[in-house]
Amino acid sequence: MAEFVPGYEASTWYGVGAPKATPAEVVDTLNKEVNAALADPKNKARLADLGGDVLALSPADFGRLIADETEKWGKVFRAANIKPQ
Repeated sequence: MAEFVPGYEASTWYGVGAPKATPAEVVDTLNKEVNAALADPKNKARLADLGGDVLALSPADFGRLIADETEKWGKVFRAANIKPQ
């Protein structure tokens, strides 16, 4: 990516989302359980074997990641004149 758009890095990430109206206590419980699974040494080792890094984020941090990625890739799309269809 950096050879086409200086300063940019392309990576893949996965996350778990819920509908916007999901109660905060449900989101917090899901976040706690997902992060606990990601912290399990066997899961961490398996993800590392697959070339992955674990980002155990809070719901607020995950929201910021999504917003940041949307802004970042929006700039790339606009620079390349890519229009949504």
